[in-house]
Amino acid sequence: MSAPVPPGTRLVPDPSLRRARDGQVLLGGSPVRLLRVGARAARLVDRWFAGEPVREGGALARRLLDSGLAHPEPPAGELGPADVTLVVPVKDDPAGLARVLAATAELPHRIVVDDGSQEPAAELRHPVARGPAAARNTGWRRARTELVAFLDADVLPEPGWLAPLLRQFTDPAVHAVAPRARGAAGGGAIACYEADRGGLDLGALPAGVRPMSRVGYVPSAALVVRRAALAELGGFDEALRFGEDVDLVWRIVDSGAVVRYVPGSVVRHRPRSGLRSWLRQRFDYGTSAAPLARRHPGRLCCARLSPWSAASWAALVAGRPVLAAGLATGSAAVLPLKLRAHGVPDREAWRLAVRGHLGAGRLLAEAARRAWFPLLLVSRRSRAVLLVAALPCAWEALRHRRGPGWFALRLLDDLAYGCGVWAGCARERCAAPLLPRFTGRTTR
Repeated sequence: MSAPVPPGTRLVPDPSLRRARDGQVLLGGSPVRLLRVGARAARLVDRWFAGEPVREGGALARRLLDSGLAHPEPPAGELGPADVTLVVPVKDDPAGLARVLAATAELPHRIVVDDGSQEPAAELRHPVARGPAAARNTGWRRARTELVAFLDADVLPEPGWLAPLLRQFTDPAVHAVAPRARGAAGGGAIACYEADRGGLDLGALPAGVRPMSRVGYVPSAALVVRRAALAELGGFDEALRFGEDVDLVWRIVDSGAVVRYVPGSVVRHRPRSGLRSWLRQRFDYGTSAAPLARRHPGRLCCARLSPWSAASWAALVAGRPVLAAGLATGSAAVLPLKLRAHGVPDREAWRLAVRGHLGAGRLLAEAARRAWFPLLLVSRRSRAVLLVAALPCAWEALRHRRGPGWFALRLLDDLAYGCGVWAGCARERCAAPLLPRFTGRTTR
């Protein structure tokens, strides 16, 4: 059982949270969870959400956090910059390294690992490039502080980035914390796109990091980890050229520890300047899916949805709108019947069912653009499906008030990633990232 939340922690409800029956029924999180509590506990939750810090009921507070129904604002702890060792892996980027070191001058412990640069950038150096996982391992193994902060040379932390992350370690259950990695400001179409939809940007909402949730991983381009956790797990898997950060985070979660995403702390990630190198980066990201699927069975798929949602969208694509509407409405009607017994109002249950079907459509459209597009090019009818799958990208462009160039980059982003997924699957002889997974139940 998880340890209680430390006293003095304040709780902030997740935006998805809905409460019913005088606060005794809580519904929300990602994936959606339903939690029922007694009248006394409901009053306690009321006080927490009104701003009162946790003084009693730490186990209940932990349940709220573990379910994604709330997020912590821990009290200031004893850890400071002197308890952190900064590790910066670098390869052929002296200007980026100089910027990172200038922005982190408050940290007394800093280790730079040169991973085979043509012009040596640090005394601690790999003669030949061994990859970012090996460079980070070389760095943290020389650290002696309680915490290790990883920053890549193409990442620039904003002022005050470290304090919100350190506060999270007041909770001994927390073993890793990541800031928000936003696209760096700059000119050009790629920089504009990255500012809106950066490849490492996981959004503006805080989250507990769990596989198959809203924030399923965090990148190691900017990540603070307990050194003891790195030592226990052996650090990064050096056999992974890409996806080594996802693998480490999932192993930390599997150990029973907590990983948190804190968007109140921001770093800026510098995108690739040229279209070819940018697409190559997206392709490389995609190649990590199959190796990760080998190491973490069941966690990598192109879409995760209920069979009923899949059937209703398939009927719509096949030109059977009446059948699609019947399947969607019939399956959605089951949810209020199930949740009514738990005290969830029918209106909330219907809202949840509709959002589930719409979310399934979004996932299927993304799968069509990323995983299935080579198969959808074979006929006129299937190419029409691919065009329909591009509509969410057009909506994103309109929402961000961007033009055709932004829309084109949005499509190329998915297509390049999808090519990488196919290449990785062929190399690993693993088809899991190309296949959907069907949930066994409509609700949990």
